[in-house]
Amino acid sequence: MGQHMRVAAAAFCAGLVLAGCAVLDEKQRAWIFQPSDRAWGGSASVAAGMQDVHIDYRSAITGRQVRLHGLRQPAESSGAAAGGCQPVLLYLHGARWDVRGSAGRIRRMQELGFSVLAIDYRGFGQTSRELPSEAMALEDARAAWDWLAARHPGAQRFIFGHSLGGGVAVALAEQVRDQRGLILEGSFTSIPDVASSMKWGWLPIGPLITQRFDSAARIARVGSPVLVVHGSDDRLIPPELGRRLYEAAAEPKAFVLVEGGSHHSTNAVGQAQYRAALPQLFGPGCFRPGAAVARAS
Repeated sequence: MGQHMRVAAAAFCAGLVLAGCAVLDEKQRAWIFQPSDRAWGGSASVAAGMQDVHIDYRSAITGRQVRLHGLRQPAESSGAAAGGCQPVLLYLHGARWDVRGSAGRIRRMQELGFSVLAIDYRGFGQTSRELPSEAMALEDARAAWDWLAARHPGAQRFIFGHSLGGGVAVALAEQVRDQRGLILEGSFTSIPDVASSMKWGWLPIGPLITQRFDSAARIARVGSPVLVVHGSDDRLIPPELGRRLYEAAAEPKAFVLVEGGSHHSTNAVGQAQYRAALPQLFGPGCFRPGAAVARAS
């Protein structure tokens, strides 16, 4: 085979490999995010009355204009905030359902004293229709965070992530330095760790995973207190992964295990534990103290 033929053959093989990698990456993004414009159960009705928010920016990743859609739920003036402080929360949801699917959790976080902005990443709900990726979801979260900073410059701002949203939240909290705290619920150390916890986890697929969400490697670099909450009966993300994520975080931090909480019910079942943990970890300035909760050691 001549030199030119060898070069052409090598280029062809490289193209096949790259095409295969591109397809693999696309399939993973679709499987991990499962983007949709649907809410589950009766959550759409729970979202009724929340304020629609649209955030426009140009993506540095794609070069295209992005329009994010979100729901805003301002805190009640008579809520849990104390001393004139009004904490603001950026809520980052998990896979499959659009932001309305988190309406119950959004309202419960408001009841704890937060003014909440919850957003849909690209591919979800009314946000721009693109297949999301780990990098794109982080870019969307950063745009929402900057939007909050511009509108609440003096507020104590918090980042909240549920499930897959916890991976986005940790990456954002590592990137920014103006958050008061990071709150993670039902989240994990990394996508390869989640995959290995499943029934086919013995398969050696870890090196092939492109959307890694390596929160365990990032969380120690988060420059704010970290609250990790997990349900004891979470069958989707094992509590052990939440505990390991907590252990990887730097102090100050707290771990709350909600007995009987599932992947979807922990926020409701553990509301009293949330109310106790918030002032303990973040200080009573913005939260009314609740019942005592044991700090994990």
